Amino acid sequence: MRMSNEWEEYECLDAGNGEKLERYGNIILRRPDPQAMWEVLDDKDWQDVDGFYHRSSEGGGNWEFKRKLPEFWTINYKHLTFKISPTNFKHTGIFPEQATNWDFIMEKIKNAHREIKVLNLFAYTGCASMAALSSGAKVVQVDASRGMTEWAKENMKLCHLENKEIHFIVDDCVKFVSREIRRGNKYDAIIMDPPSYGRGPNKEVWKFEKNIYYLIDLCMQILSDKPLFFLINSYTTGISSIVLENILKTTILKKYPTGHIASGEIGLPIKRDNLILPCGIYGYFEE
Repeated sequence: MRMSNEWEEYECLDAGNGEKLERYGNIILRRPDPQAMWEVLDDKDWQDVDGFYHRSSEGGGNWEFKRKLPEFWTINYKHLTFKISPTNFKHTGIFPEQATNWDFIMEKIKNAHREIKVLNLFAYTGCASMAALSSGAKVVQVDASRGMTEWAKENMKLCHLENKEIHFIVDDCVKFVSREIRRGNKYDAIIMDPPSYGRGPNKEVWKFEKNIYYLIDLCMQILSDKPLFFLINSYTTGISSIVLENILKTTILKKYPTGHIASGEIGLPIKRDNLILPCGIYGYFEE
């Protein structure tokens, strides 16, 4: 398991009973987490929180704030700064467990010693894009949500990367890659964090199990002659990391047989009791 254990301004304080307790800077939030299946007997620390997301039995939910919080605040990860704001669908604008992937991205680009062009698909609020951009890459980021794309632009400004080369595209990822093939554009690195289910800006339907192989195979046509890496992250329930590894072996490794494939879980250290909160899977190819 790859651990995101280098945070200073974020902590997973505790987890259990289907929830997690987190510190974002000096603000404590309590949110559902389906992976936290074990029991927490002593929950006195869980009562003194700033925000509590209540899951509805009918789907969705709502935040209960114990004190008035700012509309948004920021936290830092190393040299990066990100906007935090509790959303109606329980998210905060970042997935802290992704820090291990940001480290991978930054290290690969910094050590490449050549110009790297990165494509970030399903880019959300652009945290991985900022990791790549801050390391010297040129970046194209694609997401179907205009709101998330605007949030990514705010993160770019917070990271003081306005003068770097990045293009923000609001589009369906499959359609965008298909157009890039026709245009003859190539990328040295591809990042993707596809959802389990989603819709594009024109109501295009995405289903992980149905579409992931097709998209990865499609991306083979826009990789440069010397690809640096291909990184996939997934939160889709029931999908093993070996699935990602097998897809990469049957697509990119066939085309670039000297590369290396790895897969596994990502997780967060839980401060209380030294437990680990599993947070998803990854698979990557690297030169």
